[in-house]
Amino acid sequence: MTDLTERQIQILKAIIEEYIETAKEVGSETLEKKYNLGISPATIRNEMVQLTEKGYLKKVHTSAGRTPTPMALKFYVHQLMKPTKLSVTDEVAVKEKIWDYRKEFEKLLKESVRELARRTQNLALATVDTGDIYSAGIANILDIPEFYDIDLTKTVLSLLEEFDYWQKLVERAIGGEEPIHLLLGSDLGMEYLEPCGFVYTLYEIPPRKGAIGVIGPARLNYSRIIPTIEYFGNLINEIGRTW
Repeated sequence: MTDLTERQIQILKAIIEEYIETAKEVGSETLEKKYNLGISPATIRNEMVQLTEKGYLKKVHTSAGRTPTPMALKFYVHQLMKPTKLSVTDEVAVKEKIWDYRKEFEKLLKESVRELARRTQNLALATVDTGDIYSAGIANILDIPEFYDIDLTKTVLSLLEEFDYWQKLVERAIGGEEPIHLLLGSDLGMEYLEPCGFVYTLYEIPPRKGAIGVIGPARLNYSRIIPTIEYFGNLINEIGRTW
């Protein structure tokens, strides 16, 4: 259940999708012109105030625009988002990329992470319960507005060598039933990482297990990235069953 009206949900969905696309605060006039909501900018502004009071939006600067909070983004992922699954052609292409390494664990994970980074255009990462971390796609995040902040970028890059940090995050998912896990903002446990999101899934290739996923801005293109990560996780687990 949600405490939002249908109109508020419609406005919130439009704000989130605009924010994901532009990385900019979203104002009522943009919504009125672009999303055909059928209501006036004044009505949209009133609803945005309500959404802010309920914790779904935040006002960062002095402008009238708003951005979605982590609570709003999680609501979007779980209730509003329409996943865009990989095409059969893309699934076959991914499988061809990594299948040849199915008997070489390290090469399998390295190639999986490289391919995941390429397909999501973000920073991909995999952990192994032996203490190893594999990552790829550092150059991708340098093109993302949130990572123009040098302190944020330095923090993320320094964490790529901190297995214990990632393991603590991954452990939150152990025993859960959901195939995909989403951590946003304060979930990541560090002030500098407030603008970030981490989406991952668990895998197991006996006797090893770990997680593979993507870290990027909180406004990740979830409709595309979540099905992609899920496919990679399922493929790695499929390979694990052949060992």
